Amino acid sequence: MSINNSQKKKILYVITKGAQRYVYDLATGLPKDKFETVVTCGDQDGDTLQRLLNEKGVRVIKIGNLGREINFANDFKVLKNLIKIIKEEKPNMVHLNSSKIGFLGTLASLYFKFFFIIQNSKFKIHFIFTVHGWAFNEKDRATFSKLIYYLAHYLTILICDQTIAVSKKAKKDMKIFPFIKNKIKVIYNGIALSDLISSPTDNKLLKGKNKTIIFSIAELHKNKGIDIAFQAISLLPKEIQNKIIYYIVGAGEERENLEKMATNMGISRIIKLLGFIPDVKKLLSANNIFLLPSRTEAFPYAILEAGVAGMPIIATNVGGIPEIINDMQNGILVPPQNPKEIAEAILYLLDHKDKQEEFGRKIKNTVSRFFSLKKMLKETIKLYQ
Repeated sequence: MSINNSQKKKILYVITKGAQRYVYDLATGLPKDKFETVVTCGDQDGDTLQRLLNEKGVRVIKIGNLGREINFANDFKVLKNLIKIIKEEKPNMVHLNSSKIGFLGTLASLYFKFFFIIQNSKFKIHFIFTVHGWAFNEKDRATFSKLIYYLAHYLTILICDQTIAVSKKAKKDMKIFPFIKNKIKVIYNGIALSDLISSPTDNKLLKGKNKTIIFSIAELHKNKGIDIAFQAISLLPKEIQNKIIYYIVGAGEERENLEKMATNMGISRIIKLLGFIPDVKKLLSANNIFLLPSRTEAFPYAILEAGVAGMPIIATNVGGIPEIINDMQNGILVPPQNPKEIAEAILYLLDHKDKQEEFGRKIKNTVSRFFSLKKMLKETIKLYQ
């Protein structure tokens, strides 16, 4: 096997499900005269990503049996397929995304390290891992499962050439382990400055004349805390409930449970689950309130999208969110799993229109200054080189 040794660096991105926006931005945003990019993703969750990448001329390779949860039989097949793909593509770098593929990619890296030693080759494939959120931080995991993921994450960082953490908090979460301090670099997610021109609200989807719209973008998974948001809405006085409408954009396994929950709470008239919408930023407007009630996060793109639209934001004080939002300066931070605090934050913004405008203006400025896609690309390219 000979590695791609042309002037261009060839990068193979590997992804399961959760970091599609990140991979898309890197794969399409790198200078084409210096980098060739290829993306490998699961055969079930990558259809939209494949279409968008193909439109930009980026090749996509599907890999069967690649899912989020641990399944030893399937995961062994994924590992074999991944090694086969790497052999065929001959990249200079393999950039791994998500906990599952991070560990499987680490095993693949050991295979190639051994392979090159046997071949006495001077070439090397560099393996880079981006952590978008640690699996051991997920609230619904059993203690034993968390311990397994702690070990898997540690080995991933230890063996990979470099790890990118999307927040300082993500880096800090692994500080107890030895020999990895200098192997983790913080590079924040970034958003294109062209998105700073917020699109007008699409009234065909958003119904709510003369009402304040509360908006969330979230996968319908327990980690995102939409059930906590429902509890908060139910705590609001009836006269306030009559003045608001709550839209959630996102798909996931919790949709049916959330629909039943809204009905049982008597708030189904307020709740609108819109499902997955590709170009969601067209729905965001500075006239609305953005809510992110997550139980756990790393560094969510949803906050950046709401920020460029100039929306006042209420978010939980978890993960990297406090690295974007300063409480009562450019948004409101609340403790996780605390519906009462969320309800009080909503009431505060509804009673203080001046604060809505101030928070929206300031978060827009924060995102444009510190969290641009240009900055993310520049720092990632520096790491690649």
